[in-house]
Order: sequence, then C-alpha cells, then structure tokens
Amino acid sequence: MKISQIVIDDVSEAAKSLAPLVQISPQLVFVFGCVGHFTHPDFFNVLKTAFPDAELVGCTTAGEISSVAVTNKTSIVTAIHFDSATFKVVTSDLNEMEDSYQTGHELAVQLQSSALRAVILLGQGVNINGSALIEGMTEVLGTTLPITGGLAGDEGAFTKTYTLSSCGISTSTNIAIGFVGDKLLFSHGSFGGWKPFGPTRKVTKCLGNVLYELDDKPALDVYKRYLGEYAKDLPGSGLLFPFEMLSDSRESLGQIRTILGVNEDDGSLILAGAINPDGYLRLMHAHTNDLVDGAETAANAIIEGTSSVMGQALGLLVSCVGRKLVMGGRVDEEVEAVSDILGDATILCGFYSNGEICPGYKLEVCSLHNQTMTITYLAEMN
Repeated sequence: MKISQIVIDDVSEAAKSLAPLVQISPQLVFVFGCVGHFTHPDFFNVLKTAFPDAELVGCTTAGEISSVAVTNKTSIVTAIHFDSATFKVVTSDLNEMEDSYQTGHELAVQLQSSALRAVILLGQGVNINGSALIEGMTEVLGTTLPITGGLAGDEGAFTKTYTLSSCGISTSTNIAIGFVGDKLLFSHGSFGGWKPFGPTRKVTKCLGNVLYELDDKPALDVYKRYLGEYAKDLPGSGLLFPFEMLSDSRESLGQIRTILGVNEDDGSLILAGAINPDGYLRLMHAHTNDLVDGAETAANAIIEGTSSVMGQALGLLVSCVGRKLVMGGRVDEEVEAVSDILGDATILCGFYSNGEICPGYKLEVCSLHNQTMTITYLAEMN
C-alpha cells in the first residue's frame, strides 16, 4: 500500500499542491477539511479534476488531523493506492433524524457481501441519530463485522455539516466504504480517558436521543445545577461535561454521550446518540493528561499483529470536538502519542468530530461514542 498526503491552506493553490498525490495512482482519496473549503465553489472541481479515476470520500471537521499536526481552517487530502485490496463506496441521503436507522440499513444493503471484511462510515454531524444509523447497518451486516468512522463536524457550531463523495458535496449524504481482500489488515482501538464525578442519576423519561427527565426532574435543570457557572454557555459548554451511560444495574456500558442541544421550553437535553431508557447517567470531566493517556490506550489496542504489514499503513483518527476544547493548545499531544506508538510507516489522517463510530474498548460490537479517541488501522500484509 502506498500513501501520499498534503495539507491545503488555500483552495486557490490546491491544484498545484495535489500533483505529488497523483503520482501514486490512488484509487481512494480521503478529504477532511473545514467548512470554508467545502463550501468554496471551486473545491470539489479541483479535487475531481486531480483524481478523475479515484473515489473521493470525506467530510467537514472541528479540526483536521494529519501526520504533521492538528490544524484548523485547512483540508487534509490523503491519497491511497492499494496493491491487492478492493473497496466499494456507497451513499444514502438522510433528510430527517427519524430516518437514521433506514439510512444505515440502505447503506448496508448496498455493501452486503460474503467477502466484506470491514466498513468505514462517515455520517452527517447534525440532525442525525448516530446510534440508529449504526443499528441500521448492523441489522444487515451483523454485529461482528468491524465498522468504524465518525460524524462530520462544523467547528463546534452544530448547525450544518458536509460530506464529500465522488458525486459531490452534500449536507444530507452519508457514506460507507466496504473493504474486501485476503491481505487486508483492518483493526481498531478506542478509549476516552474521562473521569466520572457526582452521583448516578436514573433515566426516568427519554425518547431516542432526547433526555427529558433524570430522577423524575427536568434533565436540563439537573444538568445546569451541576454545571454551575458553565451553565450560561450551554449548549457549547456541554462538550466539557458529557454523560457516562450506565446499565439498569449501574454498571458502565463503556459509552459516553455529549450534549448537542438544550430545549428550555420542555427542559430536555438533546444528546448525540440514543440513551438507555432503563439505565442511569453520570457526569464526567477530564484533564489533558487523562485524554492523552486515553489516546495511547486506543493505539496500544491495535498494534498487535502489525509486524507483517507490507509498505505503508493508514491510521484514521476520529476524535471528539469536546476533547479538543478540553486540551486547547495541547491538542497535538494526543495525536503525537498515537504517532509514537504506530510508528513512522503509518500515515495519520482524520478529524475532530460530532461523534465517533467504533467498537468499544476491546469489544467487537460497533457503537456510537462521544468524547473518545478512535483509531482505524488499515494496511496490507505480505
């Protein structure tokens, strides 16, 4: 496998910058970039002209990840040439959040094959139920097939995100890439690093990803009481204080839920994914060192079995915008920690997202995560 990557700062200069990537004859090109680039009238045409025979796949971000650094207001273009593995890119539009399950189902039906080895999924970052999207896919593909990826970002605004495929740039399209090949090595790791605090609270009323009551009290009132002075900055400050999901026996489910919005009229919280209606929730917080340690844990979970890799490897990193806000100027540290573990032969690309898609830590079943570093390792073996 051969990989070539550039960082685009200025769309008007992009055409010249892409020339080195064309030299490896890529079949697949990942593009993760800022909203300003994706909405530029020339951006897609520049990419399509440079890579007429390659599949283009990507989305907007809350920060771009490359082998060089974490950047903002840029686009990371990563071109990949496979020696033996093959893939198929499919799309499905989502116009209403209630249709998230059906959209996932439609994507999976298009990919369904006995030869399918793994899937990378890129979804819209707003007006979507990421948990239902994944459920729709696993209903068709099963729960043991690896599915990883993430939901697009929009620099923390949570208003409008974009995805990119060879068909164009869209605010409604969701994209899945299905990989096939006996020599394909596809592994994953994920970990948060957040610490719980305060008492557990019983979910007493919820519907899908909307939380109405905790301990029979309006969820927004309970949440504001714990946030204190941070409450005035909601919903943005909610990224700093996500929920840990617990089972009905108060055991951790290994999943975190971020607050995407609040409803002052009915006192509800809108979360990034579905909530266990019979379970409990507990607030979480983190410091930078905790999050960097979490990234290292995620990377260490996937390095076994990489000794037989032929050529370069791809490390697709999808981390949460909330982690980026907590780490601030030290955000590069979690990417550097992953790079140190995966090595120089692994090219990193990815983005800060509105939701991360990956099996839980040392688990097989795919789920939606928030506030988590997820890593997909893609390579070809000898």
